This record gives sequence, structure tokens and C-alpha cells, in this order.
Amino acid sequence: MNAKRILDFLQAVMANNNRPWFQEHKAEYDTVKVDFEQGVAQALQRIVKFDASVGNLQVKDCTYRFYRDTRFSPDKSPYKNHLGAYICAKGKKALRGGYYLHLEPGHCLLAVGSYWLPTDILTACRNEIMANEEEWLKCVENKQFRKYFDAPEDASWESPQGFGLEKLKTCPAGFPRDYAYLKYLRLKNYCAWHHVDDDFFEGDKWLDEMARVFQAAKPMMDFMNAVIDDYE
Repeated sequence: MNAKRILDFLQAVMANNNRPWFQEHKAEYDTVKVDFEQGVAQALQRIVKFDASVGNLQVKDCTYRFYRDTRFSPDKSPYKNHLGAYICAKGKKALRGGYYLHLEPGHCLLAVGSYWLPTDILTACRNEIMANEEEWLKCVENKQFRKYFDAPEDASWESPQGFGLEKLKTCPAGFPRDYAYLKYLRLKNYCAWHHVDDDFFEGDKWLDEMARVFQAAKPMMDFMNAVIDDYE
């Protein structure tokens, strides 16, 4: 994957996010799109070695449109400033957790897990944590998970790494306020992310590091997917 060419193009889009400019540079976009899809294909081949559930996926099942849906957004820029791929056995729109690649100038990252969950599933996940506390702690308080994602804190996509994008300010209704691991029950999603440098995706060595990052979070994701799968 020619990551430099991809990021250079995206940088140009950020400075010229309009249809006339894009039409003049459509051939460049087509080249970048092929570059990115080749990278996603490589990622798929690597991930399936430790997660056979994604073995049925093709690249087209994982990538997103570059054109923004501006109907309900105050930002009317027609194009995204990033390229992303979500590798999930049940598809891009599934609640089930998966693996995410994100290329954006100055904001490249790898992410794992479920970005958004409805309240009933969140409640079931919280109950599962309490019912299988020891197993859960093994998933999220081991050395490798903490190395790449850390513990739930007040983090955002801008943070170098994190676990849980949104949190309740207090204990969720119906759960004990004095629970020793309340920080995990307060999470409104079970998404973990790890930022990487812009040159991370150059060459082929990134596939090994990607695999290490994803495998560090896979037990956490599997724990939650065992609950989520009952609802899908």
C-alpha cells in the first residue's frame, strides 16, 4: 500500500474540498482508491490467520464511500478527509465488534470493538462483566492490552490511545455504585483505539504490528461479541 500517496492526496482534498477540484483530480483518486484497497486486502489476509470469522469477506464488504452524506450535517464538504475500512464478520453496519483501519493526515489509527451499542445490549454487556469479572479483567488489564490501549479514561479520537469513547458520568441505573470496577460499567461503547504515525502503513511491516495491536484487543472484543451476537 502506497500510504504516502494516499495521505498526500487526502491532504490535498482537505485544502480543496470541492467538486470542481475533485473532478480535475479524479484520476489521482482512482489510483489512491486502488492503493487503499490493496492495503485492505493485505489486512484481511493477515487478520484471517487469527480470526477465521472474517474469512468470507471481500474488500468491498469493508470499505466506505468517499463521498460524504451532507444532508443532516452543517459541514457541506462533499468529500471525506480520510479513508477507512471496517473488517467485521457481519458487515460494516453490524453491532458486532470488528477491526478498523483509518488513514488520515496526522490522524492515522487502528481500532477494535464496538463503536455504538443500544441500551439493552449495553446493559447485557455490563451484566456479563459483573457475572464473569475475572475473565473480563484478564481481557482488559493484561500487559498487552494496556500497552496499546490503556484503561478507560477521559479520552477521545485525538488521544494517542484509549478504551471507551463515551462514558456515563455516574453509575448506570440498576447497577451497584460501589462496584470495584465501575469504570467498565460506565462505558457507553467498547471500542479501543491506537494512533500510529503517518508512515506506519508504508511497506509491508505494518501488517505485523497491526496484527499485534488487533490481537491484544481481540479477547475483549470476543467477550463482548458473545453477548452482542445474541441480539443480531
